[in-house]
Amino acid sequence: MSSRFGIIGLGTMGRNLALNIESRGYAVAVWNREVEWIDDFVRAHPRGRFQGATTLEDLIAAIERPRRIMMMIPAGAPVDQMIAKLGPLLQPGDVLIDGGNSWFEDTRRREADLRPTGIHFMGCGVSGGEDGARFGPSLMPGGAVEAWRAVSDVLEAIAARTDAGACVTHVGPDGAGHFVKMVHNGIEYADMQLIAEVWDLLRRVGGLSAPETADVFARWNEGPLESFLVELTARVTRVLDPETKQPLVDQVLDKAEQKGTGRWTAQVALSLAVPVPTIAAAIDARVLSSFKAERVAASGIFADGRTRVVSDRETLIESARDALYASRICAYTQGMALIRAASLSHDWHIDLSEIARIWMGGCIIRARLLVPIRRAFLDAPGLPSLLAAPAIVPLLKPALDGWRRTIRFAVEAAVPAPALSSALAYFDTCTTARLPQNLTQAQRDAFGAHTYERIDRAGHVHSEW
Repeated sequence: MSSRFGIIGLGTMGRNLALNIESRGYAVAVWNREVEWIDDFVRAHPRGRFQGATTLEDLIAAIERPRRIMMMIPAGAPVDQMIAKLGPLLQPGDVLIDGGNSWFEDTRRREADLRPTGIHFMGCGVSGGEDGARFGPSLMPGGAVEAWRAVSDVLEAIAARTDAGACVTHVGPDGAGHFVKMVHNGIEYADMQLIAEVWDLLRRVGGLSAPETADVFARWNEGPLESFLVELTARVTRVLDPETKQPLVDQVLDKAEQKGTGRWTAQVALSLAVPVPTIAAAIDARVLSSFKAERVAASGIFADGRTRVVSDRETLIESARDALYASRICAYTQGMALIRAASLSHDWHIDLSEIARIWMGGCIIRARLLVPIRRAFLDAPGLPSLLAAPAIVPLLKPALDGWRRTIRFAVEAAVPAPALSSALAYFDTCTTARLPQNLTQAQRDAFGAHTYERIDRAGHVHSEW
């Protein structure tokens, strides 16, 4: 049996992608560093068209040319080590895909290194978790057009599907795919933090129980806030701990972890001079959560007069809904602006309407909001910001009062809401015609003779202050 695709790495994602590919009619050859995993996988699926290869040489020999192989292994050095082993075995025209969360500059380097050999290298973002990998993820492949043409039939077959088509597109050259996946994860950080802050307000200011918040999120998921993460929140807040018979979410330690892609997003945004304050606030919130002992100690000092429950729950719930919706728009706005800046910087020519389209299904940040976001970029492909787009303005305006009201609830009750607050500050800054940075420029010129520009004529000038 000759296989038509290869998978390297039989962890959760690799195993499920192999099953997905085989279910679409492609025989798959699989390899894993731990040989026993290969045997276990093949034996577990006796009717599947799988070939287990115990050596990389056997894997390469089992796949028809041009070979198409996806690596689902840890990012960093393991990818470089695997490329070094595979390089002498592959031939011109073969396509090697990195499906992990690799740093996009590494992907650019690897693609450039392999290009003279005629071997195509692609960095492909894969989103959707293990269920997505098995039944239909959102895929973000970047690389040469020839490489995309060689693998597009498989990737389109396994991707999630919506009314707008398969949730995969050729994102752009070299590291474009991994860059877009990185930004996807940054938006994911922001959305999760926004939801957590709203949930916290409902609990501590609204006095809702965990099951009552589940009802609220389930109701919100039937409207404009419909999304995977809102649906997931409704589900997890309803689960009871079998030991205590209390909401399981209340038994979870409030220290959030991260794997680095969110941090990368903020770092790249700084280098490209693109403000992403809501994403940055979400990253900071995770880091601050890790200081559990310090927070507990300080809470005992400043506890007086803090959280108080409001009497009008419905007003809080409606306001929080508006705040979440408007803040989510800002998070997507920041992410899309970052992709646009990188695309211009690296000459990637990324189609932002296509990015919105492939995020509409399969991925973690899939949401109904992506429909008008896609429309905004279809109407104006060069759109620098979503906030003033005709498809977005009617969604934002009705939410403004509730958004501001929610921040007041949080401030008055001393409930931290850094992502919600940063999103509002971002919106207010982006929609203010004159900012106080005229004073900043005057200060810089006064202490360092850095010069400034006047409002009444062109050019830089220096004054004696």
